Amino acid sequence: MEIKKIFNNNVVLTENDNKLEMVVMGRGLAFQKKVGELVDPTKIEKSFILKKKGISDKLAALLQNTSEQYLQIAEKIISFAKSQLENKFDDYLYIALTDHLSFAINRHKQGLHLKAPLLWEIKKYYKQEFQVGLKALTIIEEEIGIRLEEDEAVSITMHLVNSQISDVGMESMTKVISIINNILSIVKYHYTIELDENCISYERFLTHLRFFAIRLIRKERKVYENEVDFLFEQIKLKYQEAFECSEKIAMYVQKTYKSILSNDELLYLTLHIQRVTNRQRYD
Repeated sequence: MEIKKIFNNNVVLTENDNKLEMVVMGRGLAFQKKVGELVDPTKIEKSFILKKKGISDKLAALLQNTSEQYLQIAEKIISFAKSQLENKFDDYLYIALTDHLSFAINRHKQGLHLKAPLLWEIKKYYKQEFQVGLKALTIIEEEIGIRLEEDEAVSITMHLVNSQISDVGMESMTKVISIINNILSIVKYHYTIELDENCISYERFLTHLRFFAIRLIRKERKVYENEVDFLFEQIKLKYQEAFECSEKIAMYVQKTYKSILSNDELLYLTLHIQRVTNRQRYD
């Protein structure tokens, strides 16, 4: 493998057999090496592929002032996340997480502990990602002997979620959570019940609401199958109370976000609401 770029003595950029950019790390990997020379494969300790163009330049700029140790820790966390979560991550996560770890660990060493926003919501709505965030704290502790606070697990979780929906952005994540909160409140007040958060139907509903909220922020319209129009009137009659609840959600969306829900969205909201509020389990 030929060296395309040298980040520092321990990290270089090369290409794999498929011509994809690959970051390789190892002690002294680039010592007295030049661009165009070959990487010594015996010195490679870690490697990961970059599929997105322009990331290597940003990574090079970051590593000018940040230890590659944080990149190694970030790579371990991301590898674990990939093994636990179905969604794909944007390559920029390597940069964002490395930078965050450097800042968080240095802040911890100075005795500065910041409370993470949305702690309760993140733990509730992104359970799997939060478990990865907690595991990340263990990985950090194993690597450098420092145990960060639970709030940092929340921050790491937010980076993971943001990477899965990279074009939404951190600020919009707050909007996503607000939309989810408000819709769940509408359902609870409409039915005057507390939803069973441990059932699969609730998890499915939550997943639907996440992507519903993202589409709302992006001003996208979800395209469903052709038979939706045929089903709409049937579902509207069969599940009248759930449909009435969906109409309340539609009013909230129109008033708050100036967006009118399609029959498709109303249909699927109605089905999810019916399932999550029905005593009979379909799971």
